[in-house]
Amino acid sequence: MTLSDSRRNAVALAAVCLTSLMFGLEISSVPVILPTLEHVLHGDFNSMQWIMNAYTIACTTVLMAAGTLADRFGRKRVYVIGTVLFGATSLLCGLAPNVPVLVAGRLLQGASGGAMLICQIAVLSHQFREGRERGRAFGIWGIVFGIGLGFGPIVGGAIVALASWPWMFLVHAPLAAIALVLIGGAVQESRDPHAGTLDVAGIVTLSLAVLGLAFYITQSAALGLTSAAGLGVLGATVLALAGFFVAERASARPMFDFSVFRIRAFTGAIFGSMGMNFSFWPFMIYLPIWFQVALGYDSVTAGLALLAYTLPTLVAPPFGERLALRYGPGVVIPGGLFTIAAGFALMRLGSAADHASWLTMLPGCVIAGIGLGLTNTPVTNTTTGAVPSSRAGMASGIDMSARMISLALNIAAMGFVLVAGIVASLKAGVAGTIGDAALRRLAQEIASGRTDGLQQIAPALAQADPTGAALHAALVHGFGWVMVYGAAGVAVLATASAVAFAPARRGAAVCE
Repeated sequence: MTLSDSRRNAVALAAVCLTSLMFGLEISSVPVILPTLEHVLHGDFNSMQWIMNAYTIACTTVLMAAGTLADRFGRKRVYVIGTVLFGATSLLCGLAPNVPVLVAGRLLQGASGGAMLICQIAVLSHQFREGRERGRAFGIWGIVFGIGLGFGPIVGGAIVALASWPWMFLVHAPLAAIALVLIGGAVQESRDPHAGTLDVAGIVTLSLAVLGLAFYITQSAALGLTSAAGLGVLGATVLALAGFFVAERASARPMFDFSVFRIRAFTGAIFGSMGMNFSFWPFMIYLPIWFQVALGYDSVTAGLALLAYTLPTLVAPPFGERLALRYGPGVVIPGGLFTIAAGFALMRLGSAADHASWLTMLPGCVIAGIGLGLTNTPVTNTTTGAVPSSRAGMASGIDMSARMISLALNIAAMGFVLVAGIVASLKAGVAGTIGDAALRRLAQEIASGRTDGLQQIAPALAQADPTGAALHAALVHGFGWVMVYGAAGVAVLATASAVAFAPARRGAAVCE
C-alpha cells in the first residue's frame, strides 16, 4: 500500500467517524433539551415524544432502501447526498418556529441520517479490505459512534447552557460541510454489479406498520385504545404488517429473508438487539425528565448525571468481546440483557428512596450501562458471523432494523406507561372530581413538568396539595412503572435469547 493510499484511507475514516458522531449526537443529546423545547415551543408531552420518534422511525424506514440504492448507484454518491441532506435538515430543525415544523425536520433528518449510517458501513468495508486494517477501522468507528451516544447528554446540556437550543441542530451544518470535503477527497466510489431492485412493497408496508403502531401508542389518549378510530389505526397496522410478510415471501430478492431466522445463533442475537433497545436507549429519552423535573437539576447537571448511564457503554464492550470469545455469545448476550434488567430494578429502588438523588440512581445506571456494553459487540459480531458471508449485508440490515424499530416503539410505550402510572397515583386524590380525559391531561402535564394548569384542571387537588407533594409522588410512581416495565421487558427478551441459543451451547459442549 502506498503512502497516498494510506493517507486517503485515514481521511476516509475521519469522514466516516465525523458523520457517525453527528448521527449519534442527534439520538443522545436531544433528550436533555426536550424540557427546554417543550417550554419554548409550547409543546406537550406527546409532541416531545414525536420529536424523538420522528428521527428513529424515519431512520428505520430508509435503512434498507438506502443500502440498495447505494449498491446500485454508488455508495459515495448516496453518502454525499445523505450528508448534504443531514446538514440541510439540521438547519431546518434549528430554525423551526414551532413543534410541527421541528417534527417534520426531525423526520427528514432521521431519513438522511439513516442513509449516512448505512453508507458508513459500506464505505469502510470497501476502503479497508485487509482483515487487520478493517478490524481496526471498524473498531475506531465504533468507539467514535459510542462517544457520540455516550457524551451526547452533556453536549446537549452544555449547548443549552452556553448558547440556545437551536444550536443543538445548527452545529451540524458546518460539521456536514467539513465531512463533505473529507468524503469528496478520500472516499472511493463503489457499486455492487449484482445489486437487486428496490423492495418497494417491503419498505412501504414495514414503514406503515411501525408508524401505525407508534401512532396508536403515542396518541392513545386522544384516540382511545378501544375507540373506533383507535381500533381502525390498529387494524391498519396489522394489515400493513401482514402485507409486509406477504411481500417478503413473494419477492425474489426480499429485504428480509426470514429463512435466516432458522439459524438459532442469529435469532438469539436479534433478541439481543431488541432487548438493548427495548429498555436502555428508550429510557434515556425519559431520564432527563426524571433528573430535571423530579430532582430539580438544570440541563448541565442532568447531562452530567446521565453520564453514569452512558459512559459504561463505552468501557464495557472490550470485556464483552473477551467474554464472548471465552464463553460464547450464547452466554454473554442473555447475561448482558439480564444485567440491564438488574440495573433497571436497582434504579426502581433508587427512585423510590426517601431522599432520591443521582447518587441513589447511580448503581442502577452504572449496572444497566455495563449490561448494554457487554451485549452490544457480541450481538453485532454474531448477527453477521452466524450467517453465510453472502448474507452478511442482509443480516446487518435486519440487526439495525430490529434495533431502530424496538427503539421507536418503546419510546412511545414508555411514555404511555409513565402517564398510566401517574394516572393510577392521582386517582385517589381526584376521584369523582374530574373526568378520565382531564385526569390523563393532568398526568401528561405532570410527566412533562408543567403544573401551572393544575388549578384549572383539578382545583380540588390544587387546594388539597398546595406544596405539590402529591404531584411529585405521582411522578415518582409513574417512573417506577417505567423502570419495572423496562426490567421486565428486557428480562423476557433475555430469556428468549437464551432459549434460542440453547441448541448451539449444547452443540459446543458436545464438541468439547
